[in-house]
Amino acid sequence: MPNVQSPPARLVVGISGASGAPYAVKTIQCLLAASVEVHVAVSELGRRLLGEESGIAPVTPESLAGDEDASKLFMHSGKDMGALIASGSFAHDGMIIVPCSSNTLGALASGMTTTLLQRAAAVTLKEGRTLLLAHRETPLSRIDIGNMDRLAGAGAIIMPLAPGFYMKPNHIDDMVDFMVGRILDRFGVPHDLDVRWGS
Repeated sequence: MPNVQSPPARLVVGISGASGAPYAVKTIQCLLAASVEVHVAVSELGRRLLGEESGIAPVTPESLAGDEDASKLFMHSGKDMGALIASGSFAHDGMIIVPCSSNTLGALASGMTTTLLQRAAAVTLKEGRTLLLAHRETPLSRIDIGNMDRLAGAGAIIMPLAPGFYMKPNHIDDMVDFMVGRILDRFGVPHDLDVRWGS
């Protein structure tokens, strides 16, 4: 786990239109369980996939929180470029885009932001805060690889959603937990997911 002095108090989560909605849902619920304030921006296609892959429709703080307390979960319209998370003066401890589509990857690498999710991510980078991109699409084109390299050079963490099998997963949930645990570890968020070698 990274050397983090204290867990984050507030994180932004972006959900873009790549397959992988269960990763987003589990990440948000684990953040809430750790008492992290969570601000969420969902793309239009991200909303569709939350319904198709996780049965979450409509997308509300309560439906995303599941059994966790939704009082620390704040939803922002993906079209509202004036939302709190679009401003560099809105203090937070970093942003996670999970899943991150190649389209979102390309927009961020080019500096072109047309949605709140993209704008919040660009602001996170310019303010020097941690931006983690949990990319889900495969195979990668040379353009994708170049975009990843450019964003990594700008300070983003590129974390492909590629679960390991050394934990001997028995269910899809085990593979989701593996990647969510890795994401949480990067931000120093405490969790009880069994994802570490030798644990």
